[in-house]
Amino acid sequence: MFVCELLYELPWISFLLILPVAAITFVLSLIIGYLLAEPLRLLLRKVRAYRAGASVSFEPDGRLYEADELSEAMDALVTKLEAQQADLIREGRRQSEFVSDVAHELRTPLTAIRGNAEILEDPDLPPEMREKFTSIIVGESERLTRLVNDLLTLQRIEDDDTPAEALARVDLREVAQNVVDTLHPILAEREANVAIIGEAPDVLGNRDRLKEALTNLVENASRFIEPGGHITIALSGLHGSSVIQVKDDGTGFGDIDPNLLFGRFYRADTSRARNTGGTGLGLAIVKSIIDAHDGTIEAVNLPEGGANFIIAIPSI
Repeated sequence: MFVCELLYELPWISFLLILPVAAITFVLSLIIGYLLAEPLRLLLRKVRAYRAGASVSFEPDGRLYEADELSEAMDALVTKLEAQQADLIREGRRQSEFVSDVAHELRTPLTAIRGNAEILEDPDLPPEMREKFTSIIVGESERLTRLVNDLLTLQRIEDDDTPAEALARVDLREVAQNVVDTLHPILAEREANVAIIGEAPDVLGNRDRLKEALTNLVENASRFIEPGGHITIALSGLHGSSVIQVKDDGTGFGDIDPNLLFGRFYRADTSRARNTGGTGLGLAIVKSIIDAHDGTIEAVNLPEGGANFIIAIPSI
């Protein structure tokens, strides 16, 4: 009889024993779930705060591996977004300054053309004065053409996305000789003595672009030397780079930061640059071309006088 009663009550006894264990397990599960979810909730609050514009740090706190992984991913994403935003701000500022510079550069020749054209409307203007003012209009129109052409060239270079397979081996000695031959009439008119010395390893690049860069440097040097002055194109190889130096014995560029020379529309001597036909874009074009070839360019004043522009491009 006792055994039968025991067997009858056994399920209830088991239930009573299991109930506190289950309750304790349930409570522990809630606690563990809360502890596991807390880092995720904290990360969610940080994300919402960041979206609201607050400055938030996503550094991992070490409490939960998965949350730490998400925090590191968010931190990398935020860093990238902030860098992109900074780039956009700089690009917007640069474009605004560029438009302002272009407007300023265009205003001068346009004002000169309009002023001289208004003078030509005078029917009593002597023929010799009419010829003088007509010549000024033609000269300013030509400068406008050069400016527009340089702007288009600069834009084309910066937008160029030539694939690597389209590049070819370039002999820099051959490019230098071709530049001198092409500029011969201008160099002869300015009585410039040009010499090519040394050799440089071949580079992988766009031959026409490199010729354009070197042409700008040599033609620029010829503007600022005295008649009978000298320009030297020195080629060499150094530490895996092909080096091109364009030296002249002119007056140099004075006591200024050489990096400014490669800015758009910058002129070390504004009046002289305008009188010699410069647009202030030649060196900016050169730098864009060299940057596109993963190279560097810098300028130094020579101790004996004159300027030296140094290009270094990775050799093949």
